Amino acid sequence: MTSLGPPDDTGRSLDPHLRRYAARAAGMTASEVRALFSVASRPEVVSLAGGMPNLTALPLDSLSTEIAGLVSGEGLVALQYGSAHGLPELRDQICEVMGLEEVHGHPDDVVVTVGSQMALDMVTRIFCDPGDVVLAEGPSYVGALGTFAAYQADVVHVGMDADGLVPDALREALAACERAGRRVKFLYTIPNFQNPAGVTLAVPRRAEILEICAAHRVLVVEDNPYGLLGFDGQTYPALRSMDADNVVYLGSFSKTFAAGLRVGWALAPHAVREKLMLAAESATLCPPTLNQMIVSRYLATHDWKGQIKSFQQTYRERRDAMLAALEQHFPPGCTWTVPAGGFFVWVTVPEGVDTKAMLPRAVTARVAYVSGTGFYADGLGSRQMRLSFCYPTPERITEGVRRLAAVLSDELDLARTFGPTSQRIGSGPQVPAPDTA
Repeated sequence: MTSLGPPDDTGRSLDPHLRRYAARAAGMTASEVRALFSVASRPEVVSLAGGMPNLTALPLDSLSTEIAGLVSGEGLVALQYGSAHGLPELRDQICEVMGLEEVHGHPDDVVVTVGSQMALDMVTRIFCDPGDVVLAEGPSYVGALGTFAAYQADVVHVGMDADGLVPDALREALAACERAGRRVKFLYTIPNFQNPAGVTLAVPRRAEILEICAAHRVLVVEDNPYGLLGFDGQTYPALRSMDADNVVYLGSFSKTFAAGLRVGWALAPHAVREKLMLAAESATLCPPTLNQMIVSRYLATHDWKGQIKSFQQTYRERRDAMLAALEQHFPPGCTWTVPAGGFFVWVTVPEGVDTKAMLPRAVTARVAYVSGTGFYADGLGSRQMRLSFCYPTPERITEGVRRLAAVLSDELDLARTFGPTSQRIGSGPQVPAPDTA
């Protein structure tokens, strides 16, 4: 009997639906951070990999009472559909939060999202066609790179130094794209305590970068999840505070309150706001009402500014522990950034060591990190690694760095004897189960 259905691919592929997927699905791959998650979560492994916030300082008892009260007293609202725009009272409060970094937006131009990752997804969705160019710092946030790939946008990295994005490098990247006849849709930047590099964009450069983008008619997407986590309580003027017409600002409560609630937002010029709301409606109908009400109640009834100060102290203590351990244990020739806030240190190792090739041996030694290659769209970063200090205790950080230093020292010895690690890596899984014997 002749089949009228699609060709049977089951004999040639483990996935019988392979030929049905859209072309853009080919860009949907697991990030190196996600691939590490199951291994790095094992208790015997010191994870310096994931950027999970440390929530031990949150007032969980009072929060549980507040949440129970919301459900019992306002459950008919909290458990119902809402607007794609977000709760009006929360949008008012978001404007107060942004005011700490000199951003003065109108609540009508705020769109509440399911984390700032959703906001970034929507921005990319409404602006990027396949083959369009997105400029991004090199290195850049792995979640952003995955989003750009999913929408088939091409990433062109722009160089950074200790003061953040380099204006001349931005000019060169824009000029090269224009010569090649390529459309640059926006510059994606994390100006404060950047993920993964930990550097902060110098204030004098901010206006210059905005001027460059305006001259080339390129939108700026400012992602600012760490801006309130400066270790000395310092804040920097947001790019959005300098240019309200050409900057889409992304914010989140994941780093300053509770990542699991998945509440973020976008502040956009009015016309862009309209498109974002349409994108949000088609994707999720509305952000979760209960989660929005929890965040709103927390901001209204708790000392959230004092809580942020507590987070700053927690992360500074852990940053200091990591820097001291690196100084004590890491072999000569290694360099690293000294972040003034945020979650991450960016390490560069000597020539001859490939951090991606070294990762399985590090996991066997019961320590995990993220190779620098995960933060580039063009294959760079093999001599870099991102170390996260936000979640482990200072003692665990010190032990993790000690274990990693021992692995790195062995790799350097092997490289001097047998050549670079990238030439010696064999086939097989990149992250094997750790040896706990």
